[in-house]
Amino acid sequence: MNSPISIAPMMDWTDRHCRYFLRLLTPSAFLYTEMVTAAAVHHGDADRFLRFNEEEHPLALQLGGSDPEWMANATRKASGYGYDEININVGCPSDRVQSGQFGACLMAEPRTVATCLQAMQAETSVPVTVKTRIGINDEDSYEFLRQFVVCQAEAGCRKFLIHARIAILEGLSPKDNRSIPPLNYERVYRLKREFPELTVVINGGLTELSSIERALCHVDGAMIGRQAYHQPYFLTELEHHFNPHWPLPDRYEIVQAMLPYIESVLAAGEPLHRVTRHMLGLYAGQPGARAWRRYISEHAHRPGAGTEVLIDALKAMRVAA
Repeated sequence: MNSPISIAPMMDWTDRHCRYFLRLLTPSAFLYTEMVTAAAVHHGDADRFLRFNEEEHPLALQLGGSDPEWMANATRKASGYGYDEININVGCPSDRVQSGQFGACLMAEPRTVATCLQAMQAETSVPVTVKTRIGINDEDSYEFLRQFVVCQAEAGCRKFLIHARIAILEGLSPKDNRSIPPLNYERVYRLKREFPELTVVINGGLTELSSIERALCHVDGAMIGRQAYHQPYFLTELEHHFNPHWPLPDRYEIVQAMLPYIESVLAAGEPLHRVTRHMLGLYAGQPGARAWRRYISEHAHRPGAGTEVLIDALKAMRVAA
């Protein structure tokens, strides 16, 4: 089934190990990679940045950049990996991203984004989409958002993922930019009303089923960010709500399902903590959750640590509960 739910790209979090774990929690939500810069694909080991597990589909690659040639080159390389969508980052407010002339600052350069978009579309058969904010700095109006979206739509974009906050590019950290600028869902809803032919996915502050259902009365999809990472079991509850025939797994079953994957990661020479760091929130809100987190945090980094760490963490949790 096509799910109205997607999981936001989150730097240093939604890597391929995290996405494999999230896929066990939600078979149908659309997953997004953490942002990969076009420069990294151009200059570095493209396979390291682009490879993923087949189980992750449907999956979008999020690219950051503002050079049409580099963005096209990254898209061309990515097309051989089988992504279901390529997404342009026009939402990240960090200083590092701004210094590279991409992310949210590109809202002020709609023609640059459109030129990248068209260059990328020429290199792939899958949709090229845009993730953006509703404004930046003093440009905090519906008209500013509308003009940006119209420019991209005229270039061929049909899907927009919109974080319903402006980005303050000076004076606020990326963390503060995720919470201090007020949410303005109505601006996103108005965009969908005016352009019903576009697919509009809303992002920002969606942490409860009730708020997600309200949003879906107005737009095509809801994107979940940090809630999905800190309380991942929330995704299974969402999946079961929108797909009631799906057998809801319990947390223990999810841990057991991760063990063969973790064994394969260890066999490939990667350390345990690269996977288990994404699993710390699985028992959030449950008796013994702190013991689960503590045991994994203290033992997963140790040389030679294996899947027994998770088994022992389950035991420690039962004792603590």
